[in-house]
Amino acid sequence: MIGSAPPGVPRQRLLLGCFPEPRRDDLASVVELAQLADELGLELLGLQDHPYQAAYLDALTLATHLLARTSRVTVFTDVANLPLRPPALLARAAASMSLTSAGRFQLGLGAGGFWDAIWAMGGPRRRPGESVEALEEAIAVIRLLWSGQPSASFAGRHYRLSGARPGPAPDPMPEIWVGAYGPRMLSLVGRVADGWLPSSPYAAPEKLPQMTARIEAAAERAGRDPRAVRRLYNVQGAITDGRRAGFLQGPPESWVEDLLPLVVEQGFGGFILWPVEPRSEQVRRFALEVGPRLRQAVGEESPPGDGTAAPGEPGRRVPPV
Repeated sequence: MIGSAPPGVPRQRLLLGCFPEPRRDDLASVVELAQLADELGLELLGLQDHPYQAAYLDALTLATHLLARTSRVTVFTDVANLPLRPPALLARAAASMSLTSAGRFQLGLGAGGFWDAIWAMGGPRRRPGESVEALEEAIAVIRLLWSGQPSASFAGRHYRLSGARPGPAPDPMPEIWVGAYGPRMLSLVGRVADGWLPSSPYAAPEKLPQMTARIEAAAERAGRDPRAVRRLYNVQGAITDGRRAGFLQGPPESWVEDLLPLVVEQGFGGFILWPVEPRSEQVRRFALEVGPRLRQAVGEESPPGDGTAAPGEPGRRVPPV
């Protein structure tokens, strides 16, 4: 496994974040949570993307709004719904958000899953194999349109470009993090993605070793260093003052006990909290009580609370792999 890197190979810096629910009837709380994450020095703010969910605000529009209301935290789609978002337009939106926020946007991407709802919105109904194929094509299209080349062409089964004009070219280039669970999707992550973004309700900790092994094997077959694939875990739980009652159910010390093996043994480099009520208090405890203990356990210093950038790292941009 990649948790223990060979001498001379740096481990990715640990990233911590939160995952507000983008309810249209509670925008003030979403903004409040984003600004709290920014203030506390959390690195990441994830936004789920369900365009067919009438109770939710549009993820890309909300991302733009939150980037304008924060100054340090990196916002990312967790994950963008590919069947309802053409990759060419998604590429331009992501590049524009990155350029207008000093690199504070990353692109989480998913193949889709709620097919009845997607079909009702005018999207395709794809079989599992088609979903994997379409996602791999979309990643190629997005990267072509970020390339800065004079023109771009691509002939795929699901997506195409015919002399399209790439641009704007983002600098830095956003990473593409894929939400994946099945064997074929995990292999795709290893071949072409910059990161893997599973969620604990769908990928329990005991399932992660087998899943990461598949990603690593696919990366090696593609001639990639498996450590180049960033691993981020969306987690649900409750930080309490009582005894540990299960995975991520207990005091800060028990959270560190649960998360540390994922860093050391499975190579995870980030955790994004989906907070329970009271959400602000849970995010604050995650940032101030869990985060420093976990960073200390993996041998890191906590980042400056005022958002001061590391040398060569404008703002609070996600550090390079």
